[in-house]
Amino acid sequence: MGKILISGCLVGDLVRYDGKHVPLTDESLRKWSRKGLVVSVCPEVLGGLKIPRLPAQIVNGNGLDVLEGKAKVVDIEGNDVTLPFIRGAEYALSVAEKYDIQIAILKEKSPSCGVHHIYDGHFDSNLILGFGVTTAILKQSGIKVFSENELDQIPRDYR
Repeated sequence: MGKILISGCLVGDLVRYDGKHVPLTDESLRKWSRKGLVVSVCPEVLGGLKIPRLPAQIVNGNGLDVLEGKAKVVDIEGNDVTLPFIRGAEYALSVAEKYDIQIAILKEKSPSCGVHHIYDGHFDSNLILGFGVTTAILKQSGIKVFSENELDQIPRDYR
């Protein structure tokens, strides 16, 4: 069993845009932590964004579209923050490669880490099917990405 890449906010790091966290209380996470298998990252912070920061969303696409230059990430004031999101995703990938990580657990709905759903880019709380920038780059590299709601789907040898 290898190490697991996990969104920092899920392990209690105060790295969300609002300076808070949304920690998982799952027994599997506690077990992985005890075994030293958890590698936590916050791509947005790794990309150079501050805590707290303005909320951001992907406009006109998903994380793959951002990586391909077809969409951008903007904050609620309309500032283009695409570059820090891409930089953070690339850094998260480099961490995953360093530790030969094959599994990631990322925070659903995030423009970086969303696995199945992200906000629609209008800042009106509407979710759409889609994934974040970091999720896109990890999936492109063959890493299996799960949301915090899918711990039961992680391969048995990790549980």
